Amino acid sequence: MSDTLPTLAIIGGTGALGGGLAVRWASAGYPVVIGSRSSKKAVQAAQEINTGNNTQPVHGTDNKSAAEQGDIVIITVPFSSHSAILLEISSAVAGKIVADATVPLMPPKVATVQLPTTGSAAFVTQEALGERADVVAAFHNVAADKLRKLGPIDCDVLVCGNKKSARQTVIKLVNGLGMRGLHAGPIENSAAAEALTSVLITINRIYKVGGAGIRITGNLTAPEFDNL
Repeated sequence: MSDTLPTLAIIGGTGALGGGLAVRWASAGYPVVIGSRSSKKAVQAAQEINTGNNTQPVHGTDNKSAAEQGDIVIITVPFSSHSAILLEISSAVAGKIVADATVPLMPPKVATVQLPTTGSAAFVTQEALGERADVVAAFHNVAADKLRKLGPIDCDVLVCGNKKSARQTVIKLVNGLGMRGLHAGPIENSAAAEALTSVLITINRIYKVGGAGIRITGNLTAPEFDNL
């Protein structure tokens, strides 16, 4: 861990969402490790981000090594490889927060909600990792291309998880990206955020917009931690 900020391991960091998160967190001063099934591909992706503007260099390696190096692990992989990735990194995430951004999209009908029978991808992660890690669901409804532009993002991020302190930690990461993170309840509630991704894809197609997001209305103030 750095003196002030945790090292973030982005599993599947060579993809669109993972790469966008890496760019934005690196620019905010977070130490970032990009993980991929191909360490060569991860190293190349890290080199493309290391333009000299980051206070901390971005590193690339294989998924398991990235998970070992990270203080917090973020999963950004396709649902088709989700279970295999969990098996690969499970021994490396003990005692850590695992933020899962996986959405159970089923091509070619990605604009149709198709949640797994267990309820959500994040719930699958929680069951797979058990008590070894604190699983939090987040980052489902933010467009990857907006993350790379580094400008303001008009989008809220719903953060679900069974442990309040873990949710709060991930909310700080969301805020570090320039968005607003909101406590959205236990891991079971992640089904709503995951389903919204297909709804937003539909909205993008019908209204021909790029990267529609969500905003929660109301005069929201930060809750007292003990009352969450």
